[in-house]
Amino acid sequence: MWHYLKFLAYNITILIGVSTLFLADFYILLGFIIFVGCYVAGDALLGNDLSQPTLNNKRVLNILLYSSVPTTLALLVSVLWLTSAGNWAVMEWVSTQLHYDFYQSKLNTNYYELFVAVLFSGLMLSGVATVVGHELVHKVGNKKAVTVGRWLMATSIDANFSIEHLFGHHINVATAKDPATAPRGRNVYIHVIYAIFLTNYSAWKIEEKRLTRKNISVWSTHNQCIRGWLMTLVWASVFFAVSGVLGLLFFFAMAFVSKAILEVVNYMEHYGLVRDPRQRVEPRHSWNSNKKISCWAMFNLPRHSHHHAKGAVPFEKLESMPDAPVMISGYIATLGLTLIPPLWFKLMKPKLEHWDRHYANATELEILNQRNDQSGKKFNTTSLV
Repeated sequence: MWHYLKFLAYNITILIGVSTLFLADFYILLGFIIFVGCYVAGDALLGNDLSQPTLNNKRVLNILLYSSVPTTLALLVSVLWLTSAGNWAVMEWVSTQLHYDFYQSKLNTNYYELFVAVLFSGLMLSGVATVVGHELVHKVGNKKAVTVGRWLMATSIDANFSIEHLFGHHINVATAKDPATAPRGRNVYIHVIYAIFLTNYSAWKIEEKRLTRKNISVWSTHNQCIRGWLMTLVWASVFFAVSGVLGLLFFFAMAFVSKAILEVVNYMEHYGLVRDPRQRVEPRHSWNSNKKISCWAMFNLPRHSHHHAKGAVPFEKLESMPDAPVMISGYIATLGLTLIPPLWFKLMKPKLEHWDRHYANATELEILNQRNDQSGKKFNTTSLV
C-alpha cells in the first residue's frame, strides 16, 4: 500500500501551502520557505528510489491522479480569497471556529508578500496541475483523461501542451527541431522566452496540418489551440468575476510562473543533449533523476529517461533507469541551480563531457562538432578530439 500512498506527497504539501495562503500575511513567506526547504532537504537526505513495485489497482491509481483536481481547485480558491476585496461568510465562520481573524490577516498582507504568493502559487500549480495534466494528456485513447488534463494545464495558459508535447516534443526531443531542448550555452532565461513562443507556434502548426488534412478551417472551434486558449479565458473570467482586476492580474502572473517553471524543467531535463533525428529516442537522450521526494511528489516524472524512451508507459510503470545520464539533484534543487547560469554551466560541463564520452555515438559527436563550428564557441570538446 505504501507504494500507492507515497504519490499523495504533493497533494499533502500543496494543502499545507494552501493553508498558508489562507492565513496570509507573513505565513505566506514562511510557507514558501518550508515548502521549498522540505523538497530540497528531502531529496538530499533520503537519496534515490530505485524500487519497481507492481501497481495494478487502476481504481487507486486513478484516485491518486484525479485527486489533483480538488487540490488544484483548493489552491485556486485560496488565491481568490487572498485577492478578493471583501470578507466571505464561510471565512467569517472559520475565523470564529479557529479564533483567527483571516480577513484582518488578508488586509495586513503587503505587496512583497503578494509577490511571494505569486511565486509560491505558481510553483504549487506547476506540480499539482501541470505534472498531473502531463500524465493525463498522454492517455490519448481516454477522452476524459485528456480533457481533464487540458483543463488543468489551462490554468497555466498551456492547454495546448497536449498538442505540441505529444506530437512535437516526443518526436523531436534532443534535436534542433525541438524548442524544449536547450542547446549548450543557452541560459535558462533566454530558453524560457524562446520555448514559450515556439512551443505555442509548433502546436498551432501541428493543429493547422491536422485540420487541413480534414479540409476544416483553422479559424473554427474545431481548432484545439483556440479551444485551449478559451479554456484559460474561462479560468481568467472566474478570477475577474470574484476578485476584479487584482485577481485577474494575479491569475496571469501565477499562470506565467507555472508555465515558466514547466519550461525550466524541460531545460534541465534535456539541456545540451543531442540526437540524430533519424535515430529512435533512447534513455540516454534525457537527464534522469531517481530522488525519492521528487519522484513521489511528481508521479515519477523525474524518471524522465524511461518516459521519453517509451512515452506511452504510465507513471506507475516507469523504471528507474540507473544507467541513464543523471541530473544534478532532485527537481526543485536543480531548478534553483538553473536560475544561476554561471553556476549551472560550471556544474553541467563535466556532466556533458561524461555524456560525450560514455553515451554519444559517432553521429551525435559529429552534430556537436558542427554546432561548435557554427557558433564559434567550444562548450565541451574534450571528448571530441
